[in-house]
Amino acid sequence: MWVPPNVASAIVEFSEKGKTYGQLAWYYAPPFVLFWCGLFFAVVLPLFNYLPTAIKINEESNRPGQFVAERAERILLEFDRMGPKIVGDEMNEKVMVQFLLNEIEKVRAEMRDDLYELEVDVQQASGAYLHWEMVNMYQGVQNVIVKLSTNSSNSTSYLLINSHYDSKPGSVGTSDAGHMVVTMLEVLRLLTKSEESFLHPIVFVFNGAEEQPLQGSHAFISQHKWSAYCKALLNLDSGGCGGRELLFQGGPNHPWLMSHYKKSARHPFATTMAEEIFQAGIIPSDSDFRIYRDFGPVPGLDMAGTYNGYVYHTKHDRFNIIPRGSLQNTGDNLLSLVRGFTNAEEMYNTDAHSEGHSVFFDFLGLFFVYYKEATGVALNICFSFAGLILVGVSLWRMGKLSDLTFGKITGLFGIVFLLELASFVLALGLPLLMAVFYDAGDRTLTYFSNKWLIIGLYICPALIGLMLPITLYLTFRPNDKMSHAYHLHMAPHAHCVLLALLCIILTAVGLRSIYLCMISILFYIFSLIINLLTKLHDRGYYWSLVLSICQIMPFLYFSYLFLAFLTILIPMMGRKGIGMNPDLIISGLCALGTILSMGFVAPLINVFRRPNSIMGGLALITFIFCMISVSEVGFPYRAKTNVMRVNFLQVRRTFYEYDGSISLYDSGYYFDFQDRRIEQPLIDSMNFTGLIGIRDKCGSLMMCGVPCFNHRWCKARYDGHWLPREKTVEVPGTRALTLLSKVVLPDGNNVRYVFNLSGPARMSLFVQPMKGLRMLNWSFLHGMLEQPAKFRPPYHIFFAYGNDDSPLEFYFELTKEDGKFDEPVFEIGVSGHYLSFLHKRDAESEKFIANFPDWVHAMEWPASYERYIY
Repeated sequence: MWVPPNVASAIVEFSEKGKTYGQLAWYYAPPFVLFWCGLFFAVVLPLFNYLPTAIKINEESNRPGQFVAERAERILLEFDRMGPKIVGDEMNEKVMVQFLLNEIEKVRAEMRDDLYELEVDVQQASGAYLHWEMVNMYQGVQNVIVKLSTNSSNSTSYLLINSHYDSKPGSVGTSDAGHMVVTMLEVLRLLTKSEESFLHPIVFVFNGAEEQPLQGSHAFISQHKWSAYCKALLNLDSGGCGGRELLFQGGPNHPWLMSHYKKSARHPFATTMAEEIFQAGIIPSDSDFRIYRDFGPVPGLDMAGTYNGYVYHTKHDRFNIIPRGSLQNTGDNLLSLVRGFTNAEEMYNTDAHSEGHSVFFDFLGLFFVYYKEATGVALNICFSFAGLILVGVSLWRMGKLSDLTFGKITGLFGIVFLLELASFVLALGLPLLMAVFYDAGDRTLTYFSNKWLIIGLYICPALIGLMLPITLYLTFRPNDKMSHAYHLHMAPHAHCVLLALLCIILTAVGLRSIYLCMISILFYIFSLIINLLTKLHDRGYYWSLVLSICQIMPFLYFSYLFLAFLTILIPMMGRKGIGMNPDLIISGLCALGTILSMGFVAPLINVFRRPNSIMGGLALITFIFCMISVSEVGFPYRAKTNVMRVNFLQVRRTFYEYDGSISLYDSGYYFDFQDRRIEQPLIDSMNFTGLIGIRDKCGSLMMCGVPCFNHRWCKARYDGHWLPREKTVEVPGTRALTLLSKVVLPDGNNVRYVFNLSGPARMSLFVQPMKGLRMLNWSFLHGMLEQPAKFRPPYHIFFAYGNDDSPLEFYFELTKEDGKFDEPVFEIGVSGHYLSFLHKRDAESEKFIANFPDWVHAMEWPASYERYIY
């Protein structure tokens, strides 16, 4: 904070020990506030958006061994032109497999045969695993797998690199994860041409079934001949399009992985906070990393593209919006990480290096910091107590110089600490209150297309909350022996004490992200030590200059970090579902980021005269932004760039009773709305007459009577909606459940039913034993039956196939004490999902789809659902 030479004429003076100090004139306050804004726009934004200069093919001879983004981009263009790659379709099962094999053969043609050996395998596998609340069963899914090793290597520890080439319905998948696939191909090419050898073989898994979900990775790690030798993992995925890939999971319990990331990653972008948020389930996604971790177990690093999540899993995820620099960023990092891991001594025996979790983060993409969790605990506790001790020394000095007793100075600080608590509550509460008000007025997601609106809606209220209590106190406090400067100095002291207490408590709870508080305390300790040693502590407001300078680094980091989270999470709020107000998450992030980045700085507006004018200005900004947000500017959606996601099925339902009669035969659209506004944005352009929520049906109908798709759909079924239609949905295929036999077993209390199931590439079974019966055994994975306290009926078995469409034969064994099986025994629902864009929608469905506005992305497909009672 710069103090001009003529400041004496612009201050209100007071006397302290014969020296005169005072508040700066009010007109210096706006430049003080704008200084922090300028730091954000001049430093944080450019570094956050930085991408390296892409290397072109004609530059390769001058830059040997470096990743060539242009070559990867050319392969990505071919990938993009192929269109959607849905598991079970010819494009995914044959065309893409052959495409990858051709690219791998091109690599082999350039390979140094004298140095390397390349093995290729196309895996086709069937299996099953428990995935949250369902049995995830697959048949004939495919992976293209490449093993690269040096001719001189005798290591049996392999590095595993994984990404997937299949896509969601309606999406080409160019970013998710074609971007990563072509990066792997280019890295493979460079490794096979290099004279720089490596110790450990590398297994590249081009995963053909990630999106339905995570079946390809399970097939590899549970069945492939090379899986047992894989000792470390680099998993590549995407939740957006372009930008830098974020390291958001690591380990677990293998800090040496972070050591190699620190040594190798050329463009670091990582944070422990992302790991804890992801693993808390706040982000509506999952990745293959979990499969490798849980079923290997293989420790590793999980990285994903996170920028422009608006196009994730939509038809707008295309080649033309991926910057070449983004490919270069990913390629530089992957190539250097591969070289680091393949020469790591820890790979020989990774179990010996399992030493707990890590705390990790990058600073503005410039460098990477990591340390073990135990070290983090020590740092958090030490700096927290150091902050408390130094605050105590400062208060003692204030009391001594102001001729105040210990009790008096403690009492004054107690008041300021309570005010700081009030500031913290207000800074957090005011943005959350704004979120509640907007939700009550059906105005959620107003910032969805114009992210800058969060400045006025949430950040300014948080700043007001930080400033208000201490400003009111300093304005109306009674005259006493302690100076205004000392009183103000107590405010950052109180903030330090609050952060120290939070740091100690949350460290004890085991939260690694609390390193954020430690950073804040650390830099405040620096400023306090300087002020005490130089005696600026006792010279009016000069301590605030040192404090401001020492807060520049934490301000840059915290604003960078929370900019990253807002960039990632705001697009995700469009697919968070309707059960929770997404504005609470965004407003909470804004509030937390404001508290951390401005908590020590905000009270310093009281260094200036008329501090209330600053808060008035912030309130005016909030009012103006509120007016803008309720105008057309605040309408969340935009065509192609910021779309509304609408998931719905065109459903034909048939309910059969025990005697074979049909109790229900109807058709309609089953909606799994993805954002809080539900159908309201669509009612002006579409006819939703008759749309009802299905929650009331869930008590009487198994699975609410709808063919929910997978575990996410089924979890959200209570918030589903049904729009009936008169004309029967024409399902583009056949699905058949055939009862092959019913046999009462010799003990007389058990019965076995044997079925045959055929149909589309994705089907689900929902099974509910009648009252008095229990599922004793079945031909599926036994995990659900072995954990009855955790998994309760109705049971969900999801079945999908890739390159093998053979009918599924299965059985159920149920038990009943009285042995009466000539009455209803169990209820079974069978759904068939026709996801592929090759499946033709009927004329009425096509007309309905065509009525959606251009700012809607509809992920839709026909589905059949039959309910039987046996």
